[in-house]
Amino acid sequence: MGTQEFLAGLLTICVVNLVLSGDNAVVIALASRNLPAKQRKLAIFWGSAGAIILRVVLTIVAVMLLKVPYLQTVGGLLLVWIGIKLLVEEEGEDDMEASSNMMTAIKTIIIADLIMSLDNVLAVAAASKGNYTLLIIGLAISVPIIIVGSQLLVWLMNKFPAFVYIGAGLIAWTAGEMINGDKKVAPLIYNFDHEKLAELYKVSAEELGSLNIPNSVLMLPESMEWLLPAIITAGVCAYGWWVRSHRKAAEVAEAPAE
Repeated sequence: MGTQEFLAGLLTICVVNLVLSGDNAVVIALASRNLPAKQRKLAIFWGSAGAIILRVVLTIVAVMLLKVPYLQTVGGLLLVWIGIKLLVEEEGEDDMEASSNMMTAIKTIIIADLIMSLDNVLAVAAASKGNYTLLIIGLAISVPIIIVGSQLLVWLMNKFPAFVYIGAGLIAWTAGEMINGDKKVAPLIYNFDHEKLAELYKVSAEELGSLNIPNSVLMLPESMEWLLPAIITAGVCAYGWWVRSHRKAAEVAEAPAE
């Protein structure tokens, strides 16, 4: 992995983490809001620390699982759903109950973060492309960014809808790259040369002959690997825009006339 690709992956991990962690920050605030100031800080610190450790472990497991054939495609399709969900889900009040006990608040933060972070884990695992150094550095940088910036991002997303599309588009692009990285699916789409196939299967060019590599169906040139991520990104953003615009039109139509 070259320096440029490494930095691009690092940026993707940080942005994806930030985009998908806004709700987590809200849960942390709600779960600890009834505690005294000192206990609130401790609950946020230890709850976040426990959630981060679990997230790192889950992400490492996800990276290993994504090396299994076809799982990258499944993961990519799940990311498409996550990107769409980010655009079309309706805003609503969170019914998370505040806790007056610090240990209960810590447990609430960890459990809620774990449940809500499954999409985050999948996206970060995909963006790391199996590079554990990139994964660890990205997560280490992301944590303070999430703590400091997630509330700001929620405000920006509510104030400027374009930020939602940027986040969803990045997730959708990562989904396309995941599918492109699936050694059982990508050769069906692209007409790869031996060097690219060897890189995809992580074997030497001499060992390729002993592998059962599917023949390309679409016969797209290798130079068009950007096409699938671009189509998925455009599709997710277009569908999200269509749903949001129709929902807004329905709300206007149902609003009582003055």
